[in-house]
Amino acid sequence: MIGEARSHAYIDFNLPAARANARDDPDGFAASLRERVVLDEVQYAPELFAALRVEIDRNRAPGRFLMTSSSNVLLLPKLGDTLAGRIALQRLHPLSQCELERVQPTFLNALFAADFRMQTTEPLLLQLAKRVVAGGYPAMLARSSARSRRAWLQDYVHAVARRDVLSLRRIRSLNAVPKLLKLAAAQSARLLNVAGIAAACGLTRPTVRDHLILLQQVFLLDCLPAWHHEWADGLVKRPKLHFRDTGLACALLGVSAEKLHAPQLDRTLFGQLLETFVLQELQRQASASRESIDFFHYREKSGSEVDIVINRGSRLAGVAVKASGTVEPKDFRGLERFRDLTGERFACGVVLYDGHYCLRFGDRLHAVPIRFLWENAGVPAGTPA
Repeated sequence: MIGEARSHAYIDFNLPAARANARDDPDGFAASLRERVVLDEVQYAPELFAALRVEIDRNRAPGRFLMTSSSNVLLLPKLGDTLAGRIALQRLHPLSQCELERVQPTFLNALFAADFRMQTTEPLLLQLAKRVVAGGYPAMLARSSARSRRAWLQDYVHAVARRDVLSLRRIRSLNAVPKLLKLAAAQSARLLNVAGIAAACGLTRPTVRDHLILLQQVFLLDCLPAWHHEWADGLVKRPKLHFRDTGLACALLGVSAEKLHAPQLDRTLFGQLLETFVLQELQRQASASRESIDFFHYREKSGSEVDIVINRGSRLAGVAVKASGTVEPKDFRGLERFRDLTGERFACGVVLYDGHYCLRFGDRLHAVPIRFLWENAGVPAGTPA
């Protein structure tokens, strides 16, 4: 229950004794805490929040309490108002490919500098599908077999869905959550279709909408907003639904790397999950940046689209994802349209694909092998873009 984490004491509220202690006497529990303490899975002891506020106001030294949670703590009952203005949030993503390879991320700098040099590399082929299926959760990656990794991921998804969703809100249709998650995994990187999901689950649209919001709050799903501007007409404004980790999505769908990459099968699912994989990698790299970086998708009602739009400061960049080893001029149509629409704000657009060559395809447009997301293909890390 209580241990040491370097200079911090450590309390795990997954354990019943710790929860009961904090709930039965929150004032006494808070007063007895050491000056520096980790409170793990704090959402299970909401009774403690008011007492923590008193302790924080007594001593405003930053970093006294490091609170972790597998759900958005500001949305938890009693916490949002109680600790507002007294808490700083830091989102921890699963491991990025750069972290797994132990390299500094350079892709975003290269993208906003439009600095992709002509060069060749080897396609990843099945290794790319293996990265998509593996995801980024450390506990899963440490497991030796694909079967044990898949079992861990399935258990994790079901535990978080049932345990953490209930901590946010009591819902009657909790048994529908696993089915809803599996449907969401199959629709990752598609426009959000609440009506379609509701029909498939046998639930009402309001119920599905509420469930999707809750699943975002426990970091299983993400909705990528549509980029739009008041002077740009004919744009689709629906968000895209994405899973937070492709390893979780693949575990729910029961797909292996070999099945996902099989050339004789429909590659639609691989394309969707690869797009989600790229978005995850970009978001994880962006989380280490000191600058504010926002992500969108772009789609016109006519069908022209860009999978991922990145907004850094006043500049915009576009990324299209292709689950193929070849790239053609037609693959740049959406990027060309977005470039022409945004003018000087447009820094660069790339088509990421699993091919041999990094090539220029026109004004501020490049074809880039997908492995350069985590390999240093452009400007050095830290170079101003």
